[in-house]
Amino acid sequence: MLRWLIGGSREPQGLAEKSPLQTIGEEQTQNPYTELLVLKTHHDIVRFLVQLDDYRFASAGDDGLVVVWNAQTGEKLLELNGHTQKITAITTFPSLEASEEKNQLILTASADRTVIVWNCDTGRQIQKVSCFQSTVKCLTVLQRPDVWLSGGNDLCVWNRRLDLLCKTGHLSDTGKKSQGISALIEIPKNCVVAAVGKELIIFRLVAPTEGSLEWDIVEIKRLLDHQDNILSLANVNDLSFVTGSHVGELIIWDVLDWTLQACERNFWNPAPQLDSQQEIKLSQKPNDVSINHFTWDEENVFVAVGRGLYVYNLQMKRVIACQKTAHDSSVLHVAKLPNRQLISCSEDGSVRIWELCEKQQLAAEPVPTGFFNMWGFGRVNKQASQPVKKQQENVTSCLLLIGDLIGHSSSVEMFLYFEDHGLVTCSADHLIILWKNGERESGLRSLKLFQKLEENGDLYLSV
Repeated sequence: MLRWLIGGSREPQGLAEKSPLQTIGEEQTQNPYTELLVLKTHHDIVRFLVQLDDYRFASAGDDGLVVVWNAQTGEKLLELNGHTQKITAITTFPSLEASEEKNQLILTASADRTVIVWNCDTGRQIQKVSCFQSTVKCLTVLQRPDVWLSGGNDLCVWNRRLDLLCKTGHLSDTGKKSQGISALIEIPKNCVVAAVGKELIIFRLVAPTEGSLEWDIVEIKRLLDHQDNILSLANVNDLSFVTGSHVGELIIWDVLDWTLQACERNFWNPAPQLDSQQEIKLSQKPNDVSINHFTWDEENVFVAVGRGLYVYNLQMKRVIACQKTAHDSSVLHVAKLPNRQLISCSEDGSVRIWELCEKQQLAAEPVPTGFFNMWGFGRVNKQASQPVKKQQENVTSCLLLIGDLIGHSSSVEMFLYFEDHGLVTCSADHLIILWKNGERESGLRSLKLFQKLEENGDLYLSV
């Protein structure tokens, strides 16, 4: 049964559904998200959210549905039906700059081995490709050559008319333990990086020339530095891209020559004292150190490692802050918010907001009380050993929990942040929740009330 946290206590779902808008409570003074809207349309796990513009987003999941929503009101705008199995990838497909019609398009891939192009303004299915030999796991749109790529057991290049331009052969890592592409990004020099098992494969896209009228995609290099399957891959700036693996390896790569710039394998011990292979053996479960996701800013990479959150400084090339048990289960998604804040979600159904504080700043602030101490946050371990003290000396900052959003009853897969409309989360409980800034929403309601009174003349009458 779905349960909500309302004013610090839990109530049955039936009570929460009396009104679509619920108040979370006032114990968390630094948490602005004190109101929520529950959106119900999906009837299976909702795995994907993608932002379309400043006020719209699309959701997709295991029921094969794609739904377009208004992020401000929670109104369902469109329901896109076309896939017969679960959605495996989704991405926006920007309109051409020279095009007269500026329609918002998206690409969706499914386990039914099809890819569909949708018009999110009309809900129309523009075109469908169904010639795949395997499930497409990732989609990437390249702006400059104006093509898009699909990754599965092979890598295919397509134009906007969904004509197949070229493709690779069947892909697998050297050990043949893992087949197919799990992640894909664009890098300079008309190249892309594909994660295949524990390897990274660099491909170069060759456009037609006078000598050759056909497109081609050529394998350039394989990077073999990871010891286990790569789970995360992303560009972090103009100079670097980052990868994270199943055994907790974070590697920073040069985006131009593809050389290894830095490597961190000591997330469960920010003060590296033991051999990396020895530390891997100390982990009881592989999931304890799996890097499921990361985000970044100009200075740091914020890494979800097992149940913990770690802040890796790109200039210092080391961990500067960590929260080893940020959640009770694996952290699935993490994002940077304004004002040095971070948000994370987990398999345990929780969504938490963190503030990155300097150690001196943290020492001057009071220890959190009340709700957070129920879970042990802010407590000091008096039996801390000497190695822990050395770790603390190496860690110059700290992640302080400032908000705990409890509304989902199952694993929270990911979220979106809208500057003006709050947070959007999706979950294995089939629900989407809009988390609203309570103070802002209250001000908007008051403004609408005054405007309505003024229109009716009631405001002047009361005066």
